[in-house]
Amino acid sequence: MSDHRSDPPRQLPLDLGHGTGYSRDELVVSGTNAEAAALVDRWPDWPSPVVVLAGPPGSGKTHLAQIWQTHAGAVAIDPGRIGEHIAGLGARPALIDDIDRGPIDEQGLFHLINIVRGAGSTLLLTARRFPSAWRVALPDLISRLKAAATVEIHEPDDLLLAGVITKLFADRQVEVEQHVVQYLVRRIERSLATAMRVVERLDRAALERKTPITRALAAETVSAMDEGQGEFDI
Repeated sequence: MSDHRSDPPRQLPLDLGHGTGYSRDELVVSGTNAEAAALVDRWPDWPSPVVVLAGPPGSGKTHLAQIWQTHAGAVAIDPGRIGEHIAGLGARPALIDDIDRGPIDEQGLFHLINIVRGAGSTLLLTARRFPSAWRVALPDLISRLKAAATVEIHEPDDLLLAGVITKLFADRQVEVEQHVVQYLVRRIERSLATAMRVVERLDRAALERKTPITRALAAETVSAMDEGQGEFDI
């Protein structure tokens, strides 16, 4: 039995964001997000002043948007409070994450796009669906959105999901065998957010039980998540 007193101390990772980097260097790229990642890298050389990044929940849109926001020094704008940001925006780039999560402020968005275009700046919108599905009624806004460049990001493929899970464990300085990673890829919901949750719970369970992360522990963790259990009774 090893002497745990010589091991470096580690705190329980109680928050989802523990050690998780959103920098470009830490972005895992595969075929499902390569076009979107390339667009972030190309800024400010964009095909249009307005870019829409569209994809399902958990596909990594917000992570990419945060990478771009840091890279571009963009102002994050609440979709429900667009008008409050317009006056002081100036020539700074702007970001609206989840623009289609609720009713769209059509006049506000139209005004914002005009400000961005007039200033020679850029606007990134993330959404679950393409602009044609937003049920926009304002003809001038419809015209502006048709001129936007739209990039689709898909649900994570096996390569991306495995890479993200491996990276998340590495962020926590935890080594996990690849057969455990592949088991998780096959079992969890195809979502980066779910990958973050399962890694956090597995690391916590292993620390509390003082055991390595095995396939059996992974199976127990995924089953508990499937049943909607928030915590383990240990």
